[in-house]
Amino acid sequence: MATSKQQTFSRRSFLRTSALASGGMLIGFNLFNACKPEAKMPVDISQLNFNDFNAFIRISEEGKVSIFSPNPEIGQGVKTSMPMLIAEELDVLWDDVYVVQAPLDTEKYKNQMAGGSQSIRQNWMPLRQTGATAKQMLINAAAARWGVDASECTAKLGVITNAKGETLGYGDVVVEAASLEVPEDVKLKDPKDFTIIGQHTANVDIDKIVTGKPLFGMDYKVEGMVYAAVLRPPAFGQVLESFDATAAKALPGVIDVITIGEKARAYIERGKLSWTAPLSKSDKVVVIAKSTWDAFKGKKAIKAIWKNELPLESTEDHDKLLMDLLDGNTFNTRRSDGDVKKAFAEADKVLERTYEAPFLPHNCMEPMNFFASVTPEKIHLAGPVQTPEEAAKVVSDMLGRDLDDIHVDMTRMGGGFGRRLYGDFVFEVAEIANAIQKPVKMVSSREDDMTTGVYRPATKYRIAASVKDGKVTGYYLKEAAINSNMYGLVPNFFPAGAIENYQVDTANYKSAITTGAWRAPYTNFLASAEQSFFDELAETLGVDRIQLHIDLLQNVKGNTDKRIQYSPERLEGVIKLVVDKSNWGKAESGVYQGFSVYYCHNTHVAEVADVVMENGFPIVKKVTCAIDCGVVVNPLGALNQAKGGVIDGIGHAMYSSLSFKNGEPQSNNFNTYQLIRMGQTPIVDVHFVDSDIAPTGLGEPTLPPVGAAVANAIYAATGKRLTKQPYMSHLQTEKIVG
Repeated sequence: MATSKQQTFSRRSFLRTSALASGGMLIGFNLFNACKPEAKMPVDISQLNFNDFNAFIRISEEGKVSIFSPNPEIGQGVKTSMPMLIAEELDVLWDDVYVVQAPLDTEKYKNQMAGGSQSIRQNWMPLRQTGATAKQMLINAAAARWGVDASECTAKLGVITNAKGETLGYGDVVVEAASLEVPEDVKLKDPKDFTIIGQHTANVDIDKIVTGKPLFGMDYKVEGMVYAAVLRPPAFGQVLESFDATAAKALPGVIDVITIGEKARAYIERGKLSWTAPLSKSDKVVVIAKSTWDAFKGKKAIKAIWKNELPLESTEDHDKLLMDLLDGNTFNTRRSDGDVKKAFAEADKVLERTYEAPFLPHNCMEPMNFFASVTPEKIHLAGPVQTPEEAAKVVSDMLGRDLDDIHVDMTRMGGGFGRRLYGDFVFEVAEIANAIQKPVKMVSSREDDMTTGVYRPATKYRIAASVKDGKVTGYYLKEAAINSNMYGLVPNFFPAGAIENYQVDTANYKSAITTGAWRAPYTNFLASAEQSFFDELAETLGVDRIQLHIDLLQNVKGNTDKRIQYSPERLEGVIKLVVDKSNWGKAESGVYQGFSVYYCHNTHVAEVADVVMENGFPIVKKVTCAIDCGVVVNPLGALNQAKGGVIDGIGHAMYSSLSFKNGEPQSNNFNTYQLIRMGQTPIVDVHFVDSDIAPTGLGEPTLPPVGAAVANAIYAATGKRLTKQPYMSHLQTEKIVG
């Protein structure tokens, strides 16, 4: 927690946290010398003589500073916000900061991945401490040169000043400082003295992004590189039987056609399959070509025959299977408080609803792609992946190479949303490179990405509540999902602890269709279901929707159950803030409002959606969002993350769905799969709780609650309760809209 008191850390703590501060981001930067304004940025900063302070900070004799943090940038802004933490405590001018992406280095860094909205949360203290420690070492070096006590010196904007007013720049004392022992204790800034943290700061890559400079995996090139396109089974449950590549090999630009799959199968059979490696047992046909376009044309010319290895499933099968699971008894109990059966048996009334959500692809703007070069000396991998360390381990095992032989460069990603947690595309290109012994980049088309991906699983929830004497006495949540179990902390989110008799059960159907994490895993639809249910429950009880939540939260205050993850006080705080900012209950005529509140990824969020009816269709005009995520490191980036999560959540709840027929996805591009359009995006009004608590997650928490806020607003407008996503299809099926 950031407090008004200065924080101190021991040398032992610094050495430990220096190694652990990687958290979830990949960052490095050069802080240009503020104390020498006449000094110009060198053409090639890599040629300067840098001295290392630790795994994160290097300072040259010219005063240039490089700071590295090794986790991937997937658009969540960590390449900007994490350097801000170090720059704040190092005390340099942000305008003089240059950010560099670090490669995978398992010796220097830990937990090199991006996911779960954990990057800032895990690195808040370690990275600040890293900057503060380096600053103190520079001060100590300057004090030694002057022959004075370090307590008589201060540092600001890269300049160290003593009691006499004499000054030295960071670069002037870097050699001496680098040779000093790490200080036993360092002090962190009082939050009131922050000059960088809490300031609106532009994305450090924004100029390169808008001018098309090479940053992303699709931009990555090396001399002599060839391109690969992979033909995979068209349906989940199929494997390759045979193929004819005659026509493909005759095309201009096609170099060769090969198959891969042997290495992946052997890896699977060894039983070492990582959770990040959803590999198929099928052989795959690979076209090697001089360009991506040549490779794509060659792939289309392949004549392949596929055979069914597993039953080919359709959406109708999934609907029946999941409903049978909900009706059955094969559940795993994740949490059980009190006696739910007794509460329901003694109830005056029981409300029960079933909520349904479809498979969803990730649809990252940048399709899956990766580069690999395999030589006797090393394996070089480069591209966009959220789990570089795990990818390196799997490649090492697949190809039988020492892990030290593998070098991974991480590029900026054109979207991740959980899809790039899974390194199947990395393992494919590694096997290709190993087979052809040439540097190669595998590129997927949009159709490849959508039809051979890792999807959000189709899920159904059945929620029931018992009411006795006008009070909620029991709550029972059952989940049935494809390849997914609700686990861990989710059963300990609201309303856990708020209702005396409370039970969460899960059931799972194992499918050949590959599923995995999708933005705000588990909670992305669960929040919609639960908060839609609570809206109806309040109506059933005849009580105010807001008051029902606040009353239930009073039951959690003072609760010593350590399983409960949310804070009732903070959840109540965002509820009151959104009520105030949204003009709740006072909307103008023709505007219908819906409320929702949720805790996930360590952050508390409340939202109110404003819906109007236009030409018989519900239109989301505005969403007001109140967020308690602790200290907001970069308000500009935070606003972008919050708004993006809300819009993404609305789009998928309202419009998106992926169905299957005989194992084959029925949408393969955006002409048949609807994402939210520009004209359908509402105004998103975001308000952050002013806090000095250490920051929590922000990339994901605004998405889960918005589905229910919209559904509840549509109910207010139409009188129709929405229990099935996407909502527009549900409304049209029920003939509520045209």
